[in-house]
Amino acid sequence: MIISTRGRYALRVMIDLAENGGGEYIAMKKIAERQGISLKYLERILPVLTQNGIVEGVQGKGGGYRLTRAPSEYKVGEILRLTEGDLAPVSCLECGAEPCSKSAECRTLPMWTKLHDIICDYLDSVTIADLMKEVI
Repeated sequence: MIISTRGRYALRVMIDLAENGGGEYIAMKKIAERQGISLKYLERILPVLTQNGIVEGVQGKGGGYRLTRAPSEYKVGEILRLTEGDLAPVSCLECGAEPCSKSAECRTLPMWTKLHDIICDYLDSVTIADLMKEVI
């Protein structure tokens, strides 16, 4: 499993909103400037976060984006699942995957399942507030 640029940038956006928002809306342009992310790329990330209630967006003068919850209430796993789709290390463990005909006899499936559980447990234990502290 490799976390894409989209997932990494989404986390950077969330940290930026948490550190600079204070409940106010922040223009996408400001986020892009601070984070060194192109506006075009943010235009692909922020709608996903908005549609899923992770951030709130307002158009027009004084508009922008802000968090809908406290930074401590956002789990990294939640953000990455929205932007990455799945955190499974192998395709047979992806959500909605067709059952593998070899799963009953697969000698590696228990290992992949445990790795998936470890990854999810860890990412679900880290919050945006934790990332703001810079030390995990």
